[in-house]
Amino acid sequence: MPARPAPLLALIIPCYNEEETLPRTLSALAALLERCKAQGLIRPESYALYVDDGSRDRTWQLLEERHRQDIFCRGVSFAANAGHQNAVWAGMDTARQWGADCIISLDADLQDDIGVIPDMLARYAEGCDIVYGVRNDRSADTAFKRGTAHFFYRLMGWLNVRLIPDHADYRLVSRPVLEALRGFEEQTLFLRGLFPTLGFRTDKVYYSRLSRQAGESKYPLLKMLSFAWKGITSCSAAPLRLAGFMSLLCMLAALICCVFSFFRYLEGEVIQGWTSLMIVALLLGSVQLFCLSVMGEYIAKIFTEVRRRPRYIVEKTL
Repeated sequence: MPARPAPLLALIIPCYNEEETLPRTLSALAALLERCKAQGLIRPESYALYVDDGSRDRTWQLLEERHRQDIFCRGVSFAANAGHQNAVWAGMDTARQWGADCIISLDADLQDDIGVIPDMLARYAEGCDIVYGVRNDRSADTAFKRGTAHFFYRLMGWLNVRLIPDHADYRLVSRPVLEALRGFEEQTLFLRGLFPTLGFRTDKVYYSRLSRQAGESKYPLLKMLSFAWKGITSCSAAPLRLAGFMSLLCMLAALICCVFSFFRYLEGEVIQGWTSLMIVALLLGSVQLFCLSVMGEYIAKIFTEVRRRPRYIVEKTL
């Protein structure tokens, strides 16, 4: 297969309150683009597209200032916060409309090593349509974060959800994939679970996770748990089946208790029953509430989908 020509590349960087880290990011990515252009890896009109996800600080003002100096610093600003996944999607769709041959999405904190981007472009030139950036070293993360991340990947594997372990949203995506994504219209996006289901030719590039230089993490514990739950319910119906299985187990347990109580009654033993009654009532009640909450989560997703509201509203562009 002949090598692909140098592509028109768009770097997609979602931003939410990145005032502290953005000046460093702007300079680093501009220098990277210049090096790649000089080496002939990308076309001269390649650019970085920053998606401002409704920031409340000076993120958009910094992007406007940079754009006046550097036309290859492009920007899209949401009218309100729409979430990280929607920001990445908006960047991909905007780059597709602007004619990009491929995109590379990465976070604004640059903890994902941009030094492997030439390797991603080399895989693209060889014919790969999706190139995943995969961490081979998470020593920059806390022990708790590493442990919960590994547990999450094992859980998703048990639920039969296809994920790339230790891959976040650092990836190269070619134009054929961007065109294919136009057919996906669900409102609740979980891109890490979506891309492995698409097919296409894929590869991986490994890198070491870097420490944060400025700003603070946009994914504290509660937000990480919420993101994990959205990922599970977006990609798998296994929780519904689990709820049904738990209900079945409780029904069997209740039936056994009934049979046991009946034989004790036939033997003439008086059973006070209060303790066992409360245990059974609480057990069945808790399982029923759990099942209802799981079904409620899926019903809420149905409600979100049928409203057909836009994922985001673009207020400004650069």
